[in-house]
Amino acid sequence: MEKKTILKAENISVSFKVRNRELRAIRNVSLELKEQETLAIVGESGSGKSVLTKTFTGMLETNGEITSGTIEYAGKDLATLKKDEEWDGIRGKEIATIFQDPMTSLNPIKTIGSQISEVIIKHQGKSSKEAKQMAIDLMDRTGIPNAAKRYDEYPFQYSGGMRQRIVIAIALACRPKILICDEPTTALDVTIQAQILELIRELQEEYKFTTIFITHDLGVVASIADKVAVMYAGQIIETGTVEEIFYDPRHPYTWSLLSSLPQLGQKGDELYSVPGTPPSLYKEIKGDAFAPRSSYAMQIDFDSEPPMFQVTETHFAKTWLLDPRAPEVQKPEIIQGLHEKLVALTEAAEANNGGEVRV
Repeated sequence: MEKKTILKAENISVSFKVRNRELRAIRNVSLELKEQETLAIVGESGSGKSVLTKTFTGMLETNGEITSGTIEYAGKDLATLKKDEEWDGIRGKEIATIFQDPMTSLNPIKTIGSQISEVIIKHQGKSSKEAKQMAIDLMDRTGIPNAAKRYDEYPFQYSGGMRQRIVIAIALACRPKILICDEPTTALDVTIQAQILELIRELQEEYKFTTIFITHDLGVVASIADKVAVMYAGQIIETGTVEEIFYDPRHPYTWSLLSSLPQLGQKGDELYSVPGTPPSLYKEIKGDAFAPRSSYAMQIDFDSEPPMFQVTETHFAKTWLLDPRAPEVQKPEIIQGLHEKLVALTEAAEANNGGEVRV
């Protein structure tokens, strides 16, 4: 059965005023989010991933504004909301965010339990006694051992992984319909990363929320996403199911990201890195923003911005290589047969470790 659309952004542009100059952080982005799916937004730092999702919660910095477009959610256009009180029934309660560093989300001088309880009281209208029990239940549900005892402890008494679990508990205390995870595992070691990802997956299944996962780690994408949106220079340049993006990518920038997968590195060889640097978003970008860094660029890439071409019902890519008049090119050899390569790597890891490995 076709899933319902829960949020739809159309032609969103965002600009920031920086020292009397305009920085165009988001350039005409459209995005559709379905109920209970996990959408991963990937791209290099500065590509606009976090800025885009901040428009869904009214959390742009004071020098930033949405200059065009609409964001349809629950019968409202979120792009038109300006004041904090207009966001009160949405931010946190309907659309919640988990950030990269839990210490920026937690108050260091308040107990862990009180920070969860006050969210429950505010958004669910519970009494202090009810809120405390619900907070302990959430702590327990997110994997905090001896939750009742640790309710009165402070953030400094928790490890990084445990603090991130508390931030997840606080987000879930609002009972949101959309959970935005902004690089929530970047500061954690690999083992804890895997535990947090598994926790988010389990909680999504239980609470039936929709997830937007912001990351630059394609390994995370492979393990958690249903759909992927690839961002570059303030635009979505390719979108599709996780299988389409990994095994049938069409944009040269997506090819470069996949070529950078550490799993594909050969012993003794230098790991691939995307050449050059992203363009300045202070300047007007002409043509395909990735063209100066791409060995596949044609003259038209420097002259005209490509449209979003449709590959399948769910797969779209913004590249002139999909124009019927374009020459036929092969994607880089390192990502040809990527599925088979990743399966082989997984089987080798399982054989070495004697356990299950998920790629």
